[in-house]
Amino acid sequence: MATANASMQLVTFQLGAEKYGLDIMEVKEIVDYDEIRSIPNAPLYVEGIYNLRGDIIPVISLHRRFHLDRAADIEEDSLLILTIDGMQLGIIIDKVLRVISVEQEQIQPPPQMISGIGAEYIQGVVHREDGYLIILDSCRLFDPEELRQISHYS
Repeated sequence: MATANASMQLVTFQLGAEKYGLDIMEVKEIVDYDEIRSIPNAPLYVEGIYNLRGDIIPVISLHRRFHLDRAADIEEDSLLILTIDGMQLGIIIDKVLRVISVEQEQIQPPPQMISGIGAEYIQGVVHREDGYLIILDSCRLFDPEELRQISHYS
């Protein structure tokens, strides 16, 4: 009897010219937002705060975090709401693409540098018909000290 391959469900999205994915279990929800309030003296990658049904959450710009330009053809950004180490936060993305399933054996280790993003943020890379998909590791996007600093804004 053949054993089933382990697969991973990914929420895929566009950020600049690249396509990224996050494990669907790490994404709480996807929000079209209207207003993010800026915060004085926040780190450059902290876009501001957002009121999500009464909860004030910090919002992170992955564009700034990774030094990427926004996609030119995007009219409205979206927020992915994540929970990292018990803290809820939003990350700005250009566009949600779709949810896909990827077999574990398709995931290759990341090269040392991909489009200016350090390999420490990347869980793996998948080669697909339409190019590469970079799988981010949400737990590595921020070190514990950064999370403590960001949590002061919520």
